[in-house]
Parts: sequence; C-alpha cells; structure tokens
Amino acid sequence: MDDMLNLGVDPKLPDLRTHMQKAMQALDVYAASVREVMGTRLAPSGKADRKAFEVHQHAAHGLAWLETYIETLREVAHWADRLDKKDAFGALEQIYTQILFSDYIAQICGGIAMNQGEVIRPSDFGLSTEQIALLSQPVLKDFIDKGKTAQAMSLAASYLPEALERATLENTDLDETMGLVRDQFRKFSNEKIRPYAHDWHLKNEYIPMDIVLEMGELGVFGLTIPEEYGGFGMDKIAMCVVSEELSRGYIGVGSLGTRSEIAAELILIGGTEEQKEKWLPAIASAEILPTAVFTEPNTGSDLGALRTRATKDAAGYKITGNKTWITHPVRADLMTLLARTDPETRNFSGLSMFLAEKPRGDDATPFPADGMTGGEIEVLGYRGMKEYEIAFDDFAVPAENLLGGVEGQGFRHLMATFESARIQTCLLYTSDAADDPTLV
Repeated sequence: MDDMLNLGVDPKLPDLRTHMQKAMQALDVYAASVREVMGTRLAPSGKADRKAFEVHQHAAHGLAWLETYIETLREVAHWADRLDKKDAFGALEQIYTQILFSDYIAQICGGIAMNQGEVIRPSDFGLSTEQIALLSQPVLKDFIDKGKTAQAMSLAASYLPEALERATLENTDLDETMGLVRDQFRKFSNEKIRPYAHDWHLKNEYIPMDIVLEMGELGVFGLTIPEEYGGFGMDKIAMCVVSEELSRGYIGVGSLGTRSEIAAELILIGGTEEQKEKWLPAIASAEILPTAVFTEPNTGSDLGALRTRATKDAAGYKITGNKTWITHPVRADLMTLLARTDPETRNFSGLSMFLAEKPRGDDATPFPADGMTGGEIEVLGYRGMKEYEIAFDDFAVPAENLLGGVEGQGFRHLMATFESARIQTCLLYTSDAADDPTLV
C-alpha cells in the first residue's frame, strides 16, 4: 500500500501512521502538563471549585477544547490503525487524515479558535516556558509545516469526484449491518426528502406528517429504545448513521429524531417502569411526538439559574414560567419539561423533570391547552419544525408524570442524556453541509 506521505506531498516525511503515533505521544505529554496546572487552579483542594471556574473561565473553556481536539486525533489514529490492518487505509483516507492532524496540531500550538471572538493559546493556561516548549517537538513541526500544504490540499481535492459517488468521503469502518442501514436511509432521504426540502424551507412549512409517519415505520424514533419497549435496541452508532443520512436531505428531518432520542433516553434513565411502558412504545412508533422544553430567556445553558417553577397541589403540579427556543412544540404530544420544584434553591439541586402531555396544535391555534401560550420565533434556517417561545401559567401536570416519581433529580437526568444528544446535533449540522463535501 502506498504511504500517504510519499504520494508526492512530501517524500521526506516518514510513514503517516508512525508519525501520528509519535505526535500523539508528544501531545499527551503536553496535555498532562496542562491538566496539572489547571488542576491547581480549578480544584485547589482536590475537588472542582465553582468560584475558581468563574475566575478562570477562559482557561477552563480552553481546557475542554484542548481535550476534545486531542481525543479527536486519538480516535482518528485508532481508526487509521483499524483500517490499515484490513489493508483499507487508502490514499483518500491518508491525505484527509494528514490534513486533519496538520490543522488540529497547528491550532493546539498556535491557538484554538473556540468561537469568533475567543482563542485559547498555550500561554493562557499559565504554563511555564518549559511546558510550552513541549509543543516544539519536531514531529509536531513536521505536521504543521508539511501536512497541509498546497500540494496536499490539491491532492485531497482530486479525490472528490470519486468520493461523491459514496455516502461518505472516507471508509468509515462500519460493519455490514450499519452499511445496510446507511443505504436504506440514504435512499429514503434521496427519494422522499431532498427533492422537496427546499420548497418546505422557502415556505417555512412543517415537514409533512406522511414523512414523519414513514420515518416512524422505518424505526427512526425507536432506534435505541430496547426491543421490550417497542424499539430496535440498536446502539448510538446506528443513531449517528441514520441522523447523518436524514440530515443530508434536510437538517430538520434529521433533527426530528433528536427530540425522540432525548425523551426516550430521559425515560430510560430516570423513568419508572410504568412510565417506560406507557411512553416508550408510543415514541418508537411516532404515535407520540416529543419536544424538549429546557431553555429559558436570560439563562441559556445556565440551567442552575432556571426560574420556571412547579408547585405541587392535591391534583399534581402547576407549572408557571417562560421557555424559549423550543423546537417543534406545536405538533408535539409530550414535553420533557424542566422546572424548579424546590423554590428555596438557586442551583441545580431543586430541578425536576416532567413528562408533560399536551394536545397537538397548528399554525392557527398553536397551543390549545389551558395555561399555555406562545409565539413563533422566525428563523432563517433550520426550518421544518418551527421554534417557539412558550409561557406557562398554572399549566397542570399530573403527579404521576414527574419523571422517576422523585423530585430534585431533573438536572442529573438531563446531564445523563446530553452526551448523545450533542453528538446527534453535531451530526445534523455537518451532514447538512454534505452538498459541499469539503465541509463534512
């Protein structure tokens, strides 16, 4: 098999996989020094200190990005090893891997752009001169100087016509079953979604219900729900593959699955057996469409500052408060709704999750339920489900719809689901860019 680094890019570089391994060793030493320094800042007593995180917000944010970058490179190296053992680490896979390593290492050494206005540089971690010098290893310099050259980019571009004939640019190393799953949903997306999606977008229309119901028949909403609750019992890889292919047709269609994934995982993790038996089969079949109702005005991701309250009475709970950026709430039948059940708390401990039922609405009457009103938030993109702000005023929820039947567990339940939800959301945005393969 040809060696990527001898494909005319720069014959002086050694074998790509060997170079990757050496680069990971150098990055691991550097990352260990960053963790050590940041540990003394963020956990001076051995336990994470919230005030310290406030003081060192920028560096803490940067540490998360650094760890993510390094873990990404590590997993790419593992993927390359697996392919190489099968004699499947071809020229296309090699050149894109080389460019990825070059770009990420350059950012780690020079500055990771966490957003348009915030860059994390090695000096921001409070490292010593000697610790920063750990990034001066020749192997890292090789990737920076020679990995993403004009020749390398030109070579990568030369493979695009061939790659456009496949679902993914690279060999993903998925098994035969996942390959069949990808083919099935790629066909569905190409035939039922892609030809019509732009018109839905221009008219700001909902994704047609016949498409939603067919997705239910194909198992989109029950992929990871166990078989005993009416699902397919598949893993998160299946969820990723299906989300990718649906989102290639239209991001809104792929995102429909995220609503059900969040609700189902919340119920699986925290629900009572009665709640699982009632809700999971209906979610899996698309009989029930769920929506996530977490975010509030002026709080964003700071769920500890959440103000919507749930007051218990003889009949159950009354929900009062405001939510915003709620996706697909009008046609939803079930809201996974986060509210504060302990009014004395000002942090995560007093939050509880509710399985709040509601009737389906339409554009004319979006929320035909007592104690619930709202208005659409018009968006430029990500259409097909519609975003809303919602106001609750003594909205009734039966006591048996408290997730798990125990108050104060809402934040724990939510954090347990966010990992897979964030992965799925990432796939939606990258797959939506699939018409330009260089962005995927």
